[in-house]
Amino acid sequence: MLNHPSPPTLQSLLLFLLLLVCGWNKAACSLGNGRKIWQQLNHDPIIKDQNFLHDTFPSGFLWGSGTSAFQTEGAWDLDGKGQSIWDHFTHSTVSDNLAETANVASDSYTRWEEDVEALEYLDVKSYSFSLCWARLFPDGNARGQPNAAAVEHYSRLIQRLLEKKIEPIVTLYHWDLPKVLQERYGGWKNDTLVGVFEEYAAFCFHTFGSRVRYWLTMHNPYLVAVQGYGTGVHAPGETGGPAASLIVAHNLIRAHAKAWHTYDTHFRPAQKGKVSIVLGSHWVEPQRGQATAANVELCQQSIEAVLGWFANPIFGDGDYPVSLKIKHGTLMPAFSHEEKLWVQTTADFFALSFGPNNLRLGRGLVQYGQTVVPDLRRVLGWIKLEYGDPRVLVAEGGWFSEASVGKEDTVAIYLMKRFINQVLQAIKFDGVQVFGYSTWSLVDGFEWNYGFTIRRGLFYIDFSQPNRNRTPKTTAQYYKRVVADNGFPSDETSREIKGRFPCRFHWGVADSALQVHFYPFSPQFTDPHLYSWNLTGDGSLRPVPGVRIHTRQAQCTDYLSILGHLRLFESTGASHYRFALNWSLILPQGDLSNVNNEALRYYRCVLTELKKLDLEAVVTLYYPTHRAPNLGLPRLLHASGSWLNYSTVEAFQEYAALCYQELGPWVRYWITINEPNRLVDVYSSGEEKHQAAHNLLLAHAKAWRLYEREHFRQERALVSLALHADWVEPANPFLDSHAAAAQRFLLFELGRFLDPLLGTMYEEKRSQGDYPQEMKAYLEERTEVMGLTGTHLPNFTKTEREELRGALSFIALNHFTTHLVSPYLNTLVNSQEKQPPDHGCLTLSDPTWPSSSMGQALVPWGLRKILNWVSQRYGGALPIIITASGVDDQALVEDKLRQHFLRSYLQEAFKAHQLDGVNLQGFYIWKLQDRHAPQFGLFTSTHHQSKAKASIAVYREIITQGGFPEDNTMQACRFSGLHEPCSVCAWMFKNKAMLVFGGCLLITAVMLAALVVFVVFTKKKQTRGRGRMKRMNRRRRREGVPVCSCPTVKCSMLRH
Repeated sequence: MLNHPSPPTLQSLLLFLLLLVCGWNKAACSLGNGRKIWQQLNHDPIIKDQNFLHDTFPSGFLWGSGTSAFQTEGAWDLDGKGQSIWDHFTHSTVSDNLAETANVASDSYTRWEEDVEALEYLDVKSYSFSLCWARLFPDGNARGQPNAAAVEHYSRLIQRLLEKKIEPIVTLYHWDLPKVLQERYGGWKNDTLVGVFEEYAAFCFHTFGSRVRYWLTMHNPYLVAVQGYGTGVHAPGETGGPAASLIVAHNLIRAHAKAWHTYDTHFRPAQKGKVSIVLGSHWVEPQRGQATAANVELCQQSIEAVLGWFANPIFGDGDYPVSLKIKHGTLMPAFSHEEKLWVQTTADFFALSFGPNNLRLGRGLVQYGQTVVPDLRRVLGWIKLEYGDPRVLVAEGGWFSEASVGKEDTVAIYLMKRFINQVLQAIKFDGVQVFGYSTWSLVDGFEWNYGFTIRRGLFYIDFSQPNRNRTPKTTAQYYKRVVADNGFPSDETSREIKGRFPCRFHWGVADSALQVHFYPFSPQFTDPHLYSWNLTGDGSLRPVPGVRIHTRQAQCTDYLSILGHLRLFESTGASHYRFALNWSLILPQGDLSNVNNEALRYYRCVLTELKKLDLEAVVTLYYPTHRAPNLGLPRLLHASGSWLNYSTVEAFQEYAALCYQELGPWVRYWITINEPNRLVDVYSSGEEKHQAAHNLLLAHAKAWRLYEREHFRQERALVSLALHADWVEPANPFLDSHAAAAQRFLLFELGRFLDPLLGTMYEEKRSQGDYPQEMKAYLEERTEVMGLTGTHLPNFTKTEREELRGALSFIALNHFTTHLVSPYLNTLVNSQEKQPPDHGCLTLSDPTWPSSSMGQALVPWGLRKILNWVSQRYGGALPIIITASGVDDQALVEDKLRQHFLRSYLQEAFKAHQLDGVNLQGFYIWKLQDRHAPQFGLFTSTHHQSKAKASIAVYREIITQGGFPEDNTMQACRFSGLHEPCSVCAWMFKNKAMLVFGGCLLITAVMLAALVVFVVFTKKKQTRGRGRMKRMNRRRRREGVPVCSCPTVKCSMLRH
């Protein structure tokens, strides 16, 4: 890469000087406002349309595709063509096979009409192609006679394009310099080529200009200078380092400017065309997204080192960026004052190349934690800010695929989708004047130093075949659709609707296994000791020896952990709380030989406290942990084979019976097993996965039948199992194999468990109680193809089928996201030791979907689709409940991503219910509280003081309104059932220690006051009594009555 070697200390000094210059000499560094792009907030994926915009391009937008002469024409020595530096380079440095193939390439010189037909298929409005300088002038000298065959070829091509109403965009030089000029002058290192190029350009303007409105002088000169003359990766293969690259770049810029002036002076008045130069770029974001002044400056330097190197002289102030001058010092050629004015503004529009070549090189230019990202929108925004809002043509946009991908280039579809949508966002949101987009390239070709190992064409070519037929890839089909739609028009299904869910709708919160805290808050009722305090003066409590007092068992209200937990839940406004029991805690040995009654009592307390709050419990019997050592099973059961052993089925039935007996009166909804379709993933082989799934189904059915037989008549609860139910879309919408893979994936994920229990709408009842027929047929076919001995799919006995059939009271689905699905490629099967999954599918994700920090894509419409799929396959008789749905959000309190998730997913759930008639009866958000760092919880962890996140207010508002009403009023039938949060109660709970202390002080003060009143009252009474006695004695003396102050008895004794 173009990095002038210097010691680290010198680099640091140069950076310091650059920042110093920028600080004291604003004029030197304020060439444009490009730096502001990093100071602006990057687009927020949770803001509507910021991640993917549904809209159309301006009318008249110039859709196109492009190729270059050397990559596609072939005919390297046909009809008088001279050699180019790339002909020589491939013949001398690449293997014989590549050199021979490169001579023919895509054979576009003879098959140009097929290229035009390919353009017609796409229905594009422009075609960008390059002229072969060595074909027009074999000796490179435009003063001599041109090659008549070449002139005729390009004239025919241009004429046919115009007849088809396709705008030709003609590039004069796309790297294939005549070999003679390289040998005679040393190529672009010699400034003689500036004049030679001007003469060649003048000939082309004169010969073809009357029919060409858009000219591009050269394509991505950065790669010519750096890889052609600096590193030697490209032709002519010279390794002159930075010094040579800087000189070559200088001459290329001057050659472009000279050609532009020639057109402007001699041809523009008559031809009215426009001339520019295609410049390539990468894009970088600062370290950890921190847009400090230093980080922004480093990003600016990175872009200036590639795009700014050529754009600043032409679109800026006529000179090189200051950062490059400081970096390269005396190696950097200088423009005279006159040359600056002469080079400046020598382009009629900005032509941009954005593809893998520059992005690869960009990675070598990053430092201090910068990140290279393929963000075309940001590049376009930088160009607008830096160079004064020019009109922009994206002259090369696209990515590559490995040659082995062939015509089914699925991943390339999504990269194309992202790039084009980024252009649309730049137009609509940032006001960038983009007037055209040319996807690269039209047909597969020779990809420079990569030869034919990678492909970039919309049309596939088999280079091993002599006919070089053009076959549209799936990217061609996708691009054709985008062109026809002029972008990405809005989908009617994305519009919001208004209304309310029914009154019976479950508004819930889902959790995993509930944490059990055995010890109550206070030991005063459970400790039998009597204590003395401060006997020794040290303030300690000491048990009194030999004294035991009567105790009582702790009450449910003594478990403040329960009260605090349920208080959090109650404040959400939800009506149903789903939590799981801990099987290994209740039955440590896996059987009834050791029952943890304290654990059962704790769970009973949770249930009774919920009932006191008029809230419903949804209890999961078995919540697999999906990790070692025991997968949530009692240790002995796991050690004896886990779910591969039928004994675990029997043990689960025994465990379920205990839970029904002990907890049943307080439970209205039971979930037997959570996500058995995810649990089977922990098993390594297909045979083990099938056996585990088989036993999990039987365990559920036995638990369901047990409840129906022994408890339903009295308690009337509903029993189900919860399946992980993400939606999947065919990764490639143009391939039947991908559509089949998506359906197959759903059958293995959901049908494997639901078909045996419910059958389908299309089956006769006698065939129910078995795995999906499509799944069985696929496994048999796969077994035959792979030469295996059997499908390893267990069979149900007649009794088991009867037990399975109908063993489901409602359909419980855990839905979080949507995936793309493609068939598992044979190349992957051959290259990996691990066997592919039995469903034969790969999952991918659309990069245009917004996603969380953990990579979960937010695709709200996927929820509606999975609900419809389940409803259509199994009918609408059974209620469907979304028993878990949520997204991780790293925000501590202001969880905007989760707020967006709640609104958008519930809106799609409402559409499924209201518009599609899905019998949806509940939605449970996952989950109540974080364990540690912020993730899925509605509340922060106890470490973060159990703070309520902002999404709770959103959820509560939707609950209060019953959905999305027109008038935003409360739903009357829900109002009485809602539990308004008690702010005073919450404050009291938070400050309970202070309240207890204050209460003690208050009680002490009252007792002291009462004591004072009592003492005062007693003294007054005694005083009044003595006064009354004295008055009586005086009266008796006057009357002659004996006076005795002694007790009466003693007085009477004295009388005797």
